[in-house]
This record gives sequence, C-alpha cells and structure tokens, in this order.
Amino acid sequence: MPPADPTLPQVSQNELQAMAYTDQLTGLGNRYRLRDKVRMLAAERADDPAPFTVALVNLDGFKPINDLFGTAAGDEILCQAAHRLKACIPDGAAVTRHDGDEFAVVLPLIFERVSAERVGQMIKDVLSAPYDLGDRNVRLSASLGFAIYPFAGADFEELMKSAETALYRSKRRGRGQITVYSSEIAQEMRRSTQLEQALRNAIISDNVDVHFQPIVNLADGRVKGFEALARWIDPDLGFVSPAVFVPLAEERGFIDMLSETLLRKAAEATLAWPRDLFLSFNLSSAQLMDPRTTYNTLSILNSVGFDPRRLELEITETAVMTSADTAARIINELRELGIRISLDDFGTGQSSLGRLRDFTFDKVKIDRAFVSAIMTDRTSEHIIKAIVTMCEGLDLTVVAEGIETVAEAKKLRDLGCGMGQGYYFGKPMDQAATLRYLHDHHHEFAMLDRERLGATAPSVTPEA
Repeated sequence: MPPADPTLPQVSQNELQAMAYTDQLTGLGNRYRLRDKVRMLAAERADDPAPFTVALVNLDGFKPINDLFGTAAGDEILCQAAHRLKACIPDGAAVTRHDGDEFAVVLPLIFERVSAERVGQMIKDVLSAPYDLGDRNVRLSASLGFAIYPFAGADFEELMKSAETALYRSKRRGRGQITVYSSEIAQEMRRSTQLEQALRNAIISDNVDVHFQPIVNLADGRVKGFEALARWIDPDLGFVSPAVFVPLAEERGFIDMLSETLLRKAAEATLAWPRDLFLSFNLSSAQLMDPRTTYNTLSILNSVGFDPRRLELEITETAVMTSADTAARIINELRELGIRISLDDFGTGQSSLGRLRDFTFDKVKIDRAFVSAIMTDRTSEHIIKAIVTMCEGLDLTVVAEGIETVAEAKKLRDLGCGMGQGYYFGKPMDQAATLRYLHDHHHEFAMLDRERLGATAPSVTPEA
C-alpha cells in the first residue's frame, strides 16, 4: 500500500463513520442512522415491548417546484424543511432524511394513534408555511405515514414497510393527509393492489366495456347524442363502479391507455348510428396535461373513420386547473380540429365562472346536485336559471344532468335549458341496447310522453 500523502487532510475512523451516517445536504442523519436508532429502541424494549412510533414525511408537489425553480431552490427547500422538523419534534425524537423529499421521524414517547395524529398535524402545519427562496415564496404541503412498534412490525424492515404503506395511502387520498398504519389499512391496500392488477389485466384483455346514455333536446325530446361511459364487470370482483376504477387508473398512471381504448370502442360503435348524432366522451386530468393528447385523439378518430366534428370531450374544472397553461393549449388544439369541449359538473368547482372567462368552451353541463333539488329547493332553481341565462349570453349550450322525473324535465325546459340527460330518458346501455333505443326513439316519439310534457320527451323504458 502506498504511503499516505502528508499534504492531504487525514480523516479519522470516527469521522468516516459520521459521514456514512449523515445526509450531506441537510446535516440530518440518513437511513442508516434511522435503522440503528430503531433497532436500538427495539432492543431496549425487547423484554417489555413498550410502543414507539416511526413517521415518514413526504413533501407534496416538491418535484414540480424543483423542476420549475431548479435544483438549488429545491435543495434550499429541503434544508429549510429539515430545520423546521428538528425544531418542532418532541424531546427525545430524532429526524432523518432519505433520498429525495422524504424524511423520517423516530418518536420514542408516542404510543398510540391519537398522539401520532396530533404530532402529524403539528408537523404538517410547520411544513406548510411559506418557504423563502429570496426573490419568491413557495408553499408546499406534507403527507405523513405512521407505524407504531410492535403492532405494525417487530423489526426495522417490517416497521418501515408499514410506515411506507401508511404514507402511500396518505398520498393516494390527496395532499396533506395523515395515516396511522393498522391491519385494516393494510387489508385496504391489498384490496387496492388486487383491484389495480385486475384492472390492468382487463384493459390488456379488452374487457372494459363502454355504455351509452342518451342526451336529448328538452324542447322536442329528440335524441341529439350519447355520452360514453366506462363499465367493468370482473369475473372475480363482479361489477366495479367507474367511480372506483377510473380514479384508480388515474392514480396509477394508466388512464391514458384506458381512455384511448374506450374512445376507440365508442367511436367504432357510432358507425352504426345516424350521422347527426354526437358522441360525448370524458377526458381525464392526466390527458389535459399530456401534449400528445390531441395527436392521440385524432389518430384514433382517423383509424375508425369518425368525423371529429361529431365528438364532444367533457372536462372538469379540477382537470383544467391541474396544469392550466397546458390544458388551454390542448383545448385550443382540439377545437381547431372541430371537436367541441364541454365543461362538466358546472357549479361544483370553486371558481367555475373564472374558467368560463379563461377557457373557450362550447357547452356547459349543470351538475346533477342542482337538478335533483330543483323541485324542492328554490335556491337550486334560481342557480340553474342564472346559469342558463348566462350561457345564453355566452352562446353556450346547456345540458342538465341527472334528470329522473317528468316534472324535472318540464321544469328545466321551462327555465330555458336546452338539453337533458338522466335516467328519465335512459340509463347507460350497451351497444346493442343503444341501437334498439335509436330504433324506437330517433325522430319518432311515443304519444304518451308528448302529451304529458307538451312535446318535451320520449316515453322511455330505461335499460339497466
């Protein structure tokens, strides 16, 4: 071995060990320090396993901030977060940092769920205060997952796996959530994983189907188009609600694959329809952030031979605001192709009026929450009337969702609402039932409902 260079600083064994156990950016301990701390506590309490708690803390939305302002700004935020955590944790606790924007806190004196949640709320509040980057301030939230020894794991690896499961559940529920691991949560996550795998297999096997719900002209009851809705019946799980599997596909990052499959199926089905009918299809928030959406949509329509001018894409305010600039560009690209854009669930967002100002839409769909209360709540009636009047001034078509009775249909028609959709006119139907529906109701209507409504709607026997 060559002799040590006397001009270089000599590093002692203790210093080398300290470096190996320290996060170089923040000065906190790293995962090795966390492992030793947890193992030491477990060894001390082996004879009388008094509980202690491990928390994982993850900064929500850190990556976009890091990408937007640069890694130096991201490092500064991580250092500020580390300082805040050291300052706020209880006496005897220890905080460490893992890779990226994840921290861990060992809490020797936290024994049960309520105390863990209380500490979690304090940490969340501390980390949500603005971060000073010199020429600007940014805000972030934090998600937390807690695991209590020995109930969530009797060794380091098992305990950390439980904390990661709890954190994963928090992230799935949205930003700024707190989860304390339990056997029920573990079972819930296993079911979710099973559901995810089943859904992936169903998409690959082309077993997710598309159904169609009619949208009619309230003035004369004529069918104007259909909304395409996803339906999935799994051999083992049975019927799975789209309210469950569509958000799951969004969370797991394969909503684009699901949506493109369903759009192709829906467009193919319309080839048997009269050409004056439109197809309404839901666009996800992920697709409104994907610059390839316009190209992918047009490719599907061209491959099927579907006229883009017959397509209406429904988007929600939440989806629009996920990435407003990208969404605006995609909306404009789609409209240039002749595709119409509908703002879905209107009235439920925090600033829907602002969306009408900032984005160009062709149609507004009034949320069913207002429609279902129209006969009993004068406030809902006035809100619908105001929406209709406003949309007339903006040259926007209005569709009322969730119509279930003849009285609701008539009231909406009298208020000036142009189109309606709901169980009164027909439940979502498969392709064959849709063709039967069209045979019975396209341009020809039953006299009974024409008399009851004054030529407002067809007599419909809803199909399940």
